[in-house]
This record gives sequence, C-alpha cells and structure tokens, in this order.
Amino acid sequence: MSPFLGSVFWLLVTLGVLVTFHEFGHYWVARRCGVRVLRFSVGFGRPLWRRVAKDGTEYQVAAIPLGGYVKMLDAREGDVPEAERGQEFTGKSVWKRIAIVAAGPVFNLVFTVVAFWAMFIVGRPDVAPIITAAQGSPAAVAGIHPGDRLLAVDGTPVTTWSDATDVLFNGLLGNEPVPVHVRDTGGTERNVVLPIQSLAFGDAGKRFKELGLDLQPPPAVVREVVPGDPAAAAGLRPGDLITTVNGKAVADFAAFTKLVQDEAAKSPKLALGVQRDGKATAVDLTARMASERGQPTRWLIGIAGQPLEVATLRYGPVRAFTESLSATWNGTTSTLGMIGKMLSGEASAKNISGVIGIAQVANSAANQGLGWFLNFLALVSLSLAILNLLPIPVLDGGHLLYYLIELVKGSPVSERTMIAGQYVGLALLFTLMGLAFFNDIQRMLVS
Repeated sequence: MSPFLGSVFWLLVTLGVLVTFHEFGHYWVARRCGVRVLRFSVGFGRPLWRRVAKDGTEYQVAAIPLGGYVKMLDAREGDVPEAERGQEFTGKSVWKRIAIVAAGPVFNLVFTVVAFWAMFIVGRPDVAPIITAAQGSPAAVAGIHPGDRLLAVDGTPVTTWSDATDVLFNGLLGNEPVPVHVRDTGGTERNVVLPIQSLAFGDAGKRFKELGLDLQPPPAVVREVVPGDPAAAAGLRPGDLITTVNGKAVADFAAFTKLVQDEAAKSPKLALGVQRDGKATAVDLTARMASERGQPTRWLIGIAGQPLEVATLRYGPVRAFTESLSATWNGTTSTLGMIGKMLSGEASAKNISGVIGIAQVANSAANQGLGWFLNFLALVSLSLAILNLLPIPVLDGGHLLYYLIELVKGSPVSERTMIAGQYVGLALLFTLMGLAFFNDIQRMLVS
C-alpha cells in the first residue's frame, strides 16, 4: 500500500474507532438518564449506511468522517409531544445534562487507559537511548559524546529512545534548558544541560534537528552477507569491521552506507579496508544498482550491519495497568502544559498538527506494528478528550461551562448568549483547523 493510501486508510480507522467510542459515551449515558436518542452518527453529511432500530433510534455512517454526533430529543429543535416530554434532553436536571455531555470525553479517557494497557501487554518494540551528537551542534557543545546512554531527561527516567524523545520534545516547546543524565561507554555517569534557549523559536521538530541529538549508529561490523551478491563474491565475512571505503575513513555503519552511495555514484568499483581477526586486509568489489523491499533503487553490495540495541516495553497485566494509568497522567500533564505554553506565547503555534499530520503518523505507527498503533490510538484519544473539555462553545467543554453557570445562577444561560457563543466557538474552531492545516502543508513542503 502506498504511503498516501496507507495514511488515508489508517486515518479512517483511527477516526472511526475513536469517534464511535466518544459518541457511544454520550449515547450510553443519555439512555441511562432517560433521554431518547434519535440518531447515532459516525461522520457528518450524507449517510452512506443507515439502519433504524426497533426503538426508533437511527444508526448511520456518513460521508465526512471528521467527527460524529448523537442527536437527542430536544425541545430547542422543535415541538415535543406531551407523551415524550419525560424523554427530552433539556427537561432533565442539570446534573444529568452534565453527565451526558461529559460522557464523551470520559469515554475517550477510558479508551486511552485501555489502549495503553493493551500496548504494554502486546509490547512496543523500541531501541535503547544510546546517543550521539553531530559535530559542532548545540548538543555536542553541551557535552554529549558518542555512545552516551540517556538515563533521565528533565528528571524523568527513560529506558527507550521514544520515552526520551517524548520528554525532550515537551522541553523543546519552551525555552528552558533541559538537564539530562547520561552514562558513557566507560560506565561513568554525568549530568549535561541541553541549551534549548539557544535554538531558533518555532516547530519542535525543527528545533530537535538543530539540537543535533540522534541515536548512535552501530559500528560498521558485517552481521550478514547475502549469498550471490558482490560482498559475498568478494569474500566479505560476518564479523568483518569495515574501516575505509576508497581510502576514506568509516566512523560507523551509517557513515559506511552513505560512503557506498557517494563513491559508487562515481564508480561502482569499490576498495574496502577491513579489519578481520585483528588484521588489516583489503577487499575489492563492484556495487550493483537495485531496488530492495520496494525501496527506491540504490547502490547495494549485499551486507547487513549490526542492529541497534533493542529495548521493548512489555509488562504483565497488573504492571501494565499501573503503567497505563501513569502514561495517561503523563500525557495529560504534557498536553495541558503544551496548551499553556502556546497560550502564553512560550511555545510556537507551528507545533499544532491537523488531519494530514495525524494521517501520516497513523500510517507510520501502523507500519511499526500493533504495539505502536495502540500507543498512537491512546495518544490521539487522550488529545480528543482534552480538546473536547476545553471551554469553547460548540465543544463539550463549552456546554459544560454553560451548565456550570446554570448551577451558579440558578437558571439556564439565555438562548441569545448560547447562539452568540456558538458563532464564537465556530470561529475559534475553524481558525484552529486552518492553522493546523497550514502547518501540515508547510511541513510537507520543507520535508
């Protein structure tokens, strides 16, 4: 499946699952509060599929998959027969209306915990946070050395590269220096302060690249030789350490891969310097141009290098539950912190992503396996819960704000105020969506 089709497919899966769960929360609580549900819709616009249940509730899947809704019997939308007044939404107590509106975000939070729990049970393959820093980069100047292992970032212990980057990206939203605790290849531990304040203000991804921090590539040691390919024909063996290509020094396997492409573009005949059993030897071979596993054509010699150190997150059912609660809490505080930084101007609005960004990440997560896709679903579900609880009219949080005002003043908010709030809320929502879409397009153009 192409990246574009994959992104569209996994976006639809993501929205379908999360929107259905969110709207089911409203539906389930409304039914238990005695409110009649007229329609349960996943998506907006023209129905693609529709079924009417025995109780009269209409279930449908609509053409525009960017949300959904639960339509309840509501006196504000038309006359309600006397016999059905007891099943009408606005006639219920304010506490029941609060429960119905809050149920959507609450169900998203429940889904988040369950998805994290399942992710920890299945296991999320990852790599150890063994790092390096580009020469002359802020990270290198700060004191990061090749082969350092990250033990903690900003006071948070980390065991995987993803854990480390999650905390680091949160720090990159602001301008405060980020302390990290590392252990070098000799086993000595030390503290390093990353100078976030020296980086250009803007998108966290760009700031991360500018910081110069990256995973330490493995050494240029041959792990596997493909029979029949140039390396096998030339006599390369597993365990060989490649030191030079056409006389140019090789620092690690990533540098070796780049040198092969650069040198073979000049001439496919390559001279490799190799250390074998402590002795230096020379190996001459001719690279071939080919495509591998559907990738674009490039120069190949037929060897595989040592993999990065694996660090899979996997726990038993009980530990997975406590870890899922912790991950949900950390994600909540991180998201609220990001919103606070954006409102205060400390973080750039360029960090907002929209549907295009979500689709791309969904496809990437799905391609990495079930554990990663569950992790992605959990994070998006948590974001939906927090977004919907913001006190913006047209969102669940806006309705909850109206009901809290009603509790204080003893009477509902006027219809005029609610209509004005709807216009303000729609304007804010469309502005936010437009900004997110602009950021997504800009990232695509510069990537």
